[in-house]
Amino acid sequence: MQEPEMRFLINAMRSLHCVHLLCSRSPSLTAYLSCSITTSVRLFSAAPSGTMASQSWLDIPASSPFSLANIPFGVISTAPSATPRPAIAIGDYALDLFTFASAGGFSKLPAFQPHIDVFAQPVLNEFAALGRPVHRQVREYLQDIFRANTSHPEVLKDNEELKKTALIPRKDATNHLPMKIGDYTDFYAGLNHAYNVGVLFRGPDNALQPNYKHLPVGYHGRASSVVVSGTPIRRPNGQILANPAADPKVPVFSPCKRLDIELELAAFVATPNKMGDPVPIAEAEDHLFGVVLMNDWSARDIQAWEYIPLGPFNAKNFATTITPWIVLMDALEPFRTQGLEPANRESILPYLREKRPDSAYDIKLEFELKNKGGQPTSVAKTNANNLLWSFSQMLAHHSVTGCNMNTGDLLGSGTISGTEPGMFGSLLENTNGGKTAIKLADGSERKFLEDGDEVTLRGMAGQEGSYVGFGDCFAVIEPGHQIN
Repeated sequence: MQEPEMRFLINAMRSLHCVHLLCSRSPSLTAYLSCSITTSVRLFSAAPSGTMASQSWLDIPASSPFSLANIPFGVISTAPSATPRPAIAIGDYALDLFTFASAGGFSKLPAFQPHIDVFAQPVLNEFAALGRPVHRQVREYLQDIFRANTSHPEVLKDNEELKKTALIPRKDATNHLPMKIGDYTDFYAGLNHAYNVGVLFRGPDNALQPNYKHLPVGYHGRASSVVVSGTPIRRPNGQILANPAADPKVPVFSPCKRLDIELELAAFVATPNKMGDPVPIAEAEDHLFGVVLMNDWSARDIQAWEYIPLGPFNAKNFATTITPWIVLMDALEPFRTQGLEPANRESILPYLREKRPDSAYDIKLEFELKNKGGQPTSVAKTNANNLLWSFSQMLAHHSVTGCNMNTGDLLGSGTISGTEPGMFGSLLENTNGGKTAIKLADGSERKFLEDGDEVTLRGMAGQEGSYVGFGDCFAVIEPGHQIN
């Protein structure tokens, strides 16, 4: 059996597995789900073998993170129409899903017709809430629409008028937050990062807390300050210890002097659970919508003074940047791999134990820094497989008390680092706690971020011609307000 056939059968079986879950919560989806496998067969039979990206009628650069194998969802606006609306990214273009749906673009997917109003919304929450089988069918349908030998050329390929109105160069579109985020929780699943930071503060013998390998450690973040890539980040002010060695310890009020980044992934919740009803680990992945790249900005000096005994507060609440395009769970499926430890390991409690060992993803990640007027410097390269806990395990743990998770809730992975210098996802690690500066391309040095610095994070899976990526997660640091 060829790989495309195997992938199709896996997806079909997953669709069936989800029927009893979603129909019980949304009876209106029964008709949709009952025909989902038939639709998959029709779309699959029209799909040729080989590399998807090279077989689109649309010119997609081989280096694009938005190949036909991806189809990530986001929200855009344009100069002619300032109203935010859903879109997908494909190559250098965005397909305006509101315009596409309004012009009958989904007419060949009749089971989706009752739901096309989800693409008239300013965020993707209503689409996400329809559940993974629906996400899968819409994504597969759009892949078919863009294939060179699409089974429906009249929908878009040969429809010049619709191409002019619905297919927008991404450079001409403004990105917005793709979801309305109710709650944001940041986990600490990057084992190497946790160890490296633990060594800096507590020494190698006490680097990891006793609970670390038994549960996904996390804290509640600030949803209101999650912003889309490209939003400038203002340096925070706060209490810091000018001389940490002094006794007694008396803080001063100051702009943050140790501003840092954290290279992370984050997953959005799709379907909610009721308060009091935990999400079982076997069902957790089907509650997830997709993944973005995330920069959890951190004020290290503010954090050092405030975090005992309740953890970070102002050091983390001022900004979190995410990429605008949500890569669906199905798009990441071909890149599943084992993380730092098997997800079905016997050493963890049963409510966290997955059936499969491969709960991580083989996604290449990069952290790039550019000073004002300078050239970009690649600070670190790592991989998303450097995680101890999966998003499914995070969701199962978060809800095990009966905590109700809502559509649009965001789960951060924690900083992703490798085991050696040049593989660390923060400046704190790359500079050994601020002791050793890194050199930039123009010869200047950095221990932490300075005003005018531009940080870019990137993530990509797959091979040239069929990349599945997130696009850039970037921001420029602006000076903080002067507060007396």
